[in-house]
Amino acid sequence: MTTSSKKSASEKIASFVVNFDPAVISPACRHIAARAVYDTLVCALAGVNEPASVLCLKYAQNHTAPRMATAWATGDRLSIEMAALVNGTTGHALDFDDVSSPLRGHPTVAIIPALLALGESIGAQGCSVIDAYVVGFEVTLRLARAMVDDHYARGWHSTASVASFGATAACAYLLKLTHAQTVHALGITVSQVAGTRQNFGTMSKPLQAGQANAIALRAVSLAELGFDASVQAMDGKQGYTALYADALDIHAQLDDLGCVPLEIERSGIEIKKYPLCYATHRTIDGLLDILSEYSITLNDIERVDIQTNFRATVPLIYSQPKTGLEGKFSMQYAVTAALLDGVVLLSSFDDAAVQRPIVQSFLSRVHVTEGTPPMFPRWANISIQLRDGRVIQKRVERLRGSTEYPLSDAALVEKGKDCCAYGGGHVSATDLAYSCFALDQLPVSGLIAVLTEQRRV
Repeated sequence: MTTSSKKSASEKIASFVVNFDPAVISPACRHIAARAVYDTLVCALAGVNEPASVLCLKYAQNHTAPRMATAWATGDRLSIEMAALVNGTTGHALDFDDVSSPLRGHPTVAIIPALLALGESIGAQGCSVIDAYVVGFEVTLRLARAMVDDHYARGWHSTASVASFGATAACAYLLKLTHAQTVHALGITVSQVAGTRQNFGTMSKPLQAGQANAIALRAVSLAELGFDASVQAMDGKQGYTALYADALDIHAQLDDLGCVPLEIERSGIEIKKYPLCYATHRTIDGLLDILSEYSITLNDIERVDIQTNFRATVPLIYSQPKTGLEGKFSMQYAVTAALLDGVVLLSSFDDAAVQRPIVQSFLSRVHVTEGTPPMFPRWANISIQLRDGRVIQKRVERLRGSTEYPLSDAALVEKGKDCCAYGGGHVSATDLAYSCFALDQLPVSGLIAVLTEQRRV
């Protein structure tokens, strides 16, 4: 190892992981984490029939291993690595799972599938999973704060390319790896990590979230056996930050790992109200508010102008989407669907919904621009020009579901009910909520049992 005065990034993260004291996690933060577990699970139950989910399960069914875990939505018994891959992919298949603005991505779906698979296989208690999740979230958000803005703008998918390290740290904590093993696990993760925004709008986008979990489990499993990696794999001259982040210095953020308030409280977790890219949500909130105030239809509208904060539209790569998956990354479709239907639901992203002639003909009337830096705080300006000459304008800053304006537990359970019904399974969303919210007092096996019981919502 390097000297204490010149610790590498991997060593700093490992020190945080092995010395973390869960007593610093407040009850409120533990509940935030439990809500994140629930949101991720119900999104996976909703996404079970998506092509990416079905094909990923078929792939995973060919793998077995000594440590086995459950595919949440189907009950299949898989190796822990394959279970994490499937559950992560399924949990992200509808793009309805929670987000983090500092990460510019989805933290929980990149961490919890790995943790629950590992926890199930070793008979862990739910409180240990919560502790480990907070550890992983802390590492993910600290790395994100150090490097994610330019990293994401260049095309990396930070859910995979950054949160994989949080997943690795979380699993190392749960597995009680030594400091040296944790350092090596992080280096092994560097050997595997990837994820590109070019894959947005395809099945490979959710696969990248599943892969974040799988590579974390592979990394800690190899490190546990004695597999090694460079101590400088993250921040060396040819390391992760040199290749992925223009050699940005991440040490200032890592030096603050574990400082109170923890990132689970400081950054919080944002629960999605709508099943598409988060960059559209302020606009959708504003449009639905306008529809509640004005009696207008799509036929009344000549043009819609949307302006957002700097870099908000980076992930919105489809201006003329043809499929439901493409529609999830299209401001033009988000605007059109909200104005036409008055709602934005899971069914809004069926291919047939996107391909409606009235939708396709209106997309070109939606014009999207960005403001100048800085990127924060976030906002959206809406201007609707009507054919009778009137102009309706609205600015949206507060976002429903954000940390400043969170969904209530009751609203989150209602989202869970919709997800469970959409997926067509037999899990009670209410019972699942009780189990997730009480995870501190349950073994992981108790939560898995609720998922596999054949009860209807």
